[in-house]
Amino acid sequence: MNPIDWDLPDPFTLDIDVQAADTDRLGHANNVVYLRWLEDVSWAHIESLGMTWALHEETGKAMAITRTEIDYLAAANAGDRLVLGTWLTGFDGRFRSARQFQLVRPADGKTLVRAMSTHACVDLKTQRPSRAPKAFAEILAGASVAGGRGLPDA
Repeated sequence: MNPIDWDLPDPFTLDIDVQAADTDRLGHANNVVYLRWLEDVSWAHIESLGMTWALHEETGKAMAITRTEIDYLAAANAGDRLVLGTWLTGFDGRFRSARQFQLVRPADGKTLVRAMSTHACVDLKTQRPSRAPKAFAEILAGASVAGGRGLPDA
C-alpha cells in the first residue's frame, strides 16, 4: 500500500470495495456508480458533522446538488479497494456550498477521480431556494477547508 497523496489535508473518507455489479460492459466502474459513491460519502460526512436527516426534517431545509463535475482519470475495476476522500470547500453564508472529492486506489497510489459538487439550500416542501438555517450555516462554515476549489462565481 502506498501512502495517499491527498489534494487537501484531513479528508473525510469512505472505503470502497468495487463489486462486479458496479462495473459496466467495458469492465470498469460505471459512471452512475461513481455518482452514488459521491453521494454516499457526502451524506456520511455531513451526518458525522451533526447535519443529520433529523436536523433536515426539523428545519425543513436541505442542501440540493446543483452541479457535479467529474474528471475520470483512471478506471476502477471489480476487486479494487478504493478510498474516497471529501472536503467542504466553500459556503457563501446564505445559500450555496461546495464540496470536493478525490478517489484513490491505495494499492498503487493512483488518483482515479477528482470531482466537485455545488449545492443550494432548498425548502423541503416547496423545493425552492431558501436561506440556509443557522444550524446548517454553522456546520458548513465550521467544516469548510481552505485551499480547495470553492464556489464558482454566480
